[in-house]
Amino acid sequence: MIDLRRVPDLWRRYDVVVRDLPFGLLLAIASLLPALHGKGTQVGDLPARPFDALAFVVIALECLPLAVRRRWPAVCLALVSLGFVLDQLHAYHVFASNAMPFALISAGAHLERHRRVTAALLSMAYVPLAVALSRLGAAERVEGYVVFYLILTLAWGIGAWLRSTRAAEAERRHHVAEATRAAERNRIARELHDVVMHHVTAMVVQAEAARYLTAAPDRIDATLSAVSDTGRRAITDLRHMLDLLKADHDTDVSMPSAGELRTLVEQTCQAGQPVEFTEEGSPAESVGSAEFVTYRVVQEALTNALKYAHGSPTVVRVRYGEKEISVEVSTDGPGSRAASPGGSGRGLTGLRERVDALGGEFSADRQAGGGFVVRARIPAGSPS
Repeated sequence: MIDLRRVPDLWRRYDVVVRDLPFGLLLAIASLLPALHGKGTQVGDLPARPFDALAFVVIALECLPLAVRRRWPAVCLALVSLGFVLDQLHAYHVFASNAMPFALISAGAHLERHRRVTAALLSMAYVPLAVALSRLGAAERVEGYVVFYLILTLAWGIGAWLRSTRAAEAERRHHVAEATRAAERNRIARELHDVVMHHVTAMVVQAEAARYLTAAPDRIDATLSAVSDTGRRAITDLRHMLDLLKADHDTDVSMPSAGELRTLVEQTCQAGQPVEFTEEGSPAESVGSAEFVTYRVVQEALTNALKYAHGSPTVVRVRYGEKEISVEVSTDGPGSRAASPGGSGRGLTGLRERVDALGGEFSADRQAGGGFVVRARIPAGSPS
């Protein structure tokens, strides 16, 4: 059986001419019904005359061009207008003459070039039609011709309004797409900053320390091994992030979570930073936005500690509550180095945006005795 919910989608796959043709055919068939003879649009009130061979040509001119009213609106309008003029001059008054407003609406909505010229030509052509009808004995007064012209103008105006509405919607979607792309670029930049800066900072610190260990070859070997391990972890994290950026990425690609904080602290200690780590409660089993942001907050704070207060004691406290996760990372160090713990500030700015997006609170301040402290309150239970 055909799923009726798919019918609109299947119909939209057809060419626009195929989709517009049925309306014109229905209008033509209706014009051939005896009950609708003389029920068309009348300008001038000439007495209706019976159908002849030309009447069928008129019906075809007024109905069939509606199939191209969106593909070639100017062609449609010209042919329908010609059929309409012949219909009025020969007083057939076929039901198909009601196609004229539809042709005008379509032209107003879909005509892209020479819009003013087209409107001016139609307006000028209306005057000779009114004069010809008067000479044929039409009883219509001038006011009647003016009212009918205003009705045609209204039809054009409706089409123009539809066109402007469509253009405004396209512009809105363009702005939304641009904003989405900008937000995605910012997100990627934050992820790159968090992944690269932490590992590269640790590698630089470890490499600098190795320069002063020439008298202890065993320690040099351990330090260089730590540099190598840090580089491998950086490559692994970058691969994970690149997998997430792929359009067909596997949704099971692992993301860092609060449960991996102990590993992060151990890596920082291997880089020569003394870190005291305290956890209260248990992180959620599934990785959500709150757990992911918690990991990034601690990672960025430890990166800043390595960069600006290397070797100074650092304390990491994380408390998992039912409604929120609290994070505090404090580092002692020289006031001059800790005065700007975030360097360019990009990392801290990114963290503040992440925490704010979840409805939490974030702060990064200098301590009175030197050093700095990073605090964050992250609502728990945020979906991934």
